[in-house]
Amino acid sequence: MCTMIVEKVKIDGSGKSASGWFTLDQANVSYDHPFHAPMEHALNIDFVNESKGPSARVAVELSEAAARELVKTILDVLSQAEAGGHLETRDSTTRAPVHV
Repeated sequence: MCTMIVEKVKIDGSGKSASGWFTLDQANVSYDHPFHAPMEHALNIDFVNESKGPSARVAVELSEAAARELVKTILDVLSQAEAGGHLETRDSTTRAPVHV
């Protein structure tokens, strides 16, 4: 049965497809049936730039355990970067790096 659980978030980054690198501006996160992973449900993340069409997409399908471990690892790495004074954000008007 489909869960119909989907959230969209604006992001700022880059992704790589078979045709090369492209700007990412959105991530679509769902918990539903995967297309490829051999499991009933998965955490599915599509990193996209909708203005560039379907080829500007990077998709991942993760088990619940892998998704939770990935979240913990991301937060740990960001904490280490923050503690080391390495984090920077981007000024929304100029997109220039601003150190935090």
